[in-house]
Amino acid sequence: MTDTKQLAAGALERLGVNSSGQVSVRSPIDGAEIGRVDWASAAAVGEAVRRSAAAFDAWRAVPAPRRGELVRLLGEELRKAKDDLGLLVSIEAGKIRSEGLGEVQEMIDICDFATGLSRQLYGLTLPSERPGHHMLERWQPLGPVGVISAFNFPVAVWSWNAALALVCGDPVIWKPSEKTPLVALATQAVFERAAARFGDAPADLSQVLLGLRDVGEALCDHPGVPLISATGSTRMGRDVGPRVAARFGRSLLELGGNNAMIVTPSADLDMAVRAIAFSAVGTCGQRCTSLRRLIVHETIADSLIERLRAAYATLPIGNPLDDGTLVGPLIDEAAAEGFDTAVAQARAEGGQVVQGGERVDCGGGAYVTPAIIRMPGQTAVVRHETFAPILYVLTYSDFPEAIALQNAVPQGLSSCIFTGDVRESERFLSAVGSDCGIANVNIGPSGAEIGGAFGGEKETGGGRESGSDAWKAYMRRQTQTVNWSAELPLAQGVQFTV
Repeated sequence: MTDTKQLAAGALERLGVNSSGQVSVRSPIDGAEIGRVDWASAAAVGEAVRRSAAAFDAWRAVPAPRRGELVRLLGEELRKAKDDLGLLVSIEAGKIRSEGLGEVQEMIDICDFATGLSRQLYGLTLPSERPGHHMLERWQPLGPVGVISAFNFPVAVWSWNAALALVCGDPVIWKPSEKTPLVALATQAVFERAAARFGDAPADLSQVLLGLRDVGEALCDHPGVPLISATGSTRMGRDVGPRVAARFGRSLLELGGNNAMIVTPSADLDMAVRAIAFSAVGTCGQRCTSLRRLIVHETIADSLIERLRAAYATLPIGNPLDDGTLVGPLIDEAAAEGFDTAVAQARAEGGQVVQGGERVDCGGGAYVTPAIIRMPGQTAVVRHETFAPILYVLTYSDFPEAIALQNAVPQGLSSCIFTGDVRESERFLSAVGSDCGIANVNIGPSGAEIGGAFGGEKETGGGRESGSDAWKAYMRRQTQTVNWSAELPLAQGVQFTV
């Protein structure tokens, strides 16, 4: 049997993390204590912001390509630490080994992206209506960035924000999930090694505040933090957004998803089955991009459901550190209770459990069998995101109905379609198609690459992180006008003679 505690201790030692403290940290794999930490109080936020402001004063004056060099070094240090940090992600978040390693690879990839970005923080030149004048639009560093992350991607989300913020000239204050504090400390240790190699980085460019809700609230309320990037539930976002807006701060919200796949009669069902299984079951259904709703044409529904049932029946469930395991544990007992409640509610709303939906004993931890539930319609439980491996199956008769079902939920993160019909795929991608921030054709809704902006609409919060021009959220826009003439003409032909 895997000794979770011993493996965690070894990884923490190699990563240079002191895991002594008052609060016990336990692995969702088997409930074993894997370390101890101390929680910061809300009072610590003010001092952290003060130190971050001092770092900002120095860092914003460093040329952006030089700032990119620090992020390049961070990527190098992450490459060295990949095996241990990936193992720690698996132990503390319950991910299978390939997903733990994949999350660290995502951190490395965003460092590569941000390093190149440091030479591409482009502005604009604009024509002026006044002779002897020209106009510019430039992007300037914003200030300390607060990052509040969730347990399911305990380090990748920090890197999406931190890599971009750092090249944009901003320091970062990180409040990680209280369920995954050890990987945050390990990531900070990796960052500090990169900063030491950089040589002249100001102190406190990256800070970690371990704590509970009061720490996050204090960070959101502090006027010295112009941007709060928060990843979590829609319920959390309803609190964060107004708190930050009350002081005229900015919020970058990455909230819930209730992601759907449309499967049409022309789809390649072999591909669809593989995509469905990974998207619905990967990370034990605890991704914001997990597949929750399967919208399948009525003529192929029975066949596809049977194929899925057979595939689900063979999924290896158990310790995520063991070779061959594909389904690890839910993060805690509360998540398992949410799973149980949703399955019961689905049955009460007329759902038929085709496969799974039960607890399973794997020697500790909250393990469940991923569920496939055929629903008579898009009922209340289907419209609600349950952070667990439950796939609701709905049927449709014509394509506009499928798109309407896809869009008829409060969330708007990720979506996809499996089809061999170019008209269907193009309509899905058009202005009258998917209303989500992510729309895919012939791949599942999860597993986004860092090159594209990540985020969604409606109750998903509207924020964008990672690629494309998401960097602009971490900067302030400034319009500049230069008069290089010896005259002083006014705009719009205004005359004012003194």
